[in-house]
Amino acid sequence: MDEQADGRRQKSGAAREEVRAAHWALSFLTVLPLPDVGHVPGDRPARATAYYPLAGYAVGGLATLVLLLPLDPGLRAALALAVWWGLTGLLHLDGLIDSADALLAPVPVARRLQILRDVHVGAFGLASAVLVTLVAWTALSATESVLAPLVAAVLARSLVLIPMQLWPAARPDGFGVDAQSTAHSWRWAAALALAAPTLLLPGAWPAWVGAPVAMALVAPWAARRLGGGLTGDTYGLLIVLGELGALVALAG
Repeated sequence: MDEQADGRRQKSGAAREEVRAAHWALSFLTVLPLPDVGHVPGDRPARATAYYPLAGYAVGGLATLVLLLPLDPGLRAALALAVWWGLTGLLHLDGLIDSADALLAPVPVARRLQILRDVHVGAFGLASAVLVTLVAWTALSATESVLAPLVAAVLARSLVLIPMQLWPAARPDGFGVDAQSTAHSWRWAAALALAAPTLLLPGAWPAWVGAPVAMALVAPWAARRLGGGLTGDTYGLLIVLGELGALVALAG
């Protein structure tokens, strides 16, 4: 009986930790008004990666609701994009801007890593943000699928776990170190399973081609430019480009 009770307590404790990990993922990747996560054990960021698609369902789902409004397509797309990125606190767009400033600079690797820590925005970052915004807005305006934000947001947040596991953290104190626990390396598969229902949505399959192609083209290049690894900013870059690849594919 004692062994059975211990087993039940262990299962209950494991289930509670999974709930906390999902809560941490939503708190980290969105600005939704969730309760404070409190103390975060060292392995929770790695546990939470399996639940990244939940943030995609949240922000993409709300952006999808905006596309249902009876407005001009251009205005509707602009508002949907504002809600979409606003719900992330511009976390991933900031990663895109910082990454562009660092990766496109004709400087040594050590200097690129320094640029990633710089809070100032350079010409590469500004130009990249404007270009990505224009392409995303155009794709959202042209697509016939109101579910495009949902599919793109979910898919990008699941696929980013693959390069997160394939390349080491570029810095020993970076976010990638916390998220790459070998004990939880299988969680990329769990995230893809959580994202898989989007493949069943009408007309969603092109996004499952566009998003991975965009990320597969950029991730190896970014890793080479940073000396063989990736950083939290480059994960943000990959999420934005994955979303963009999905949107362009859905608008095509």
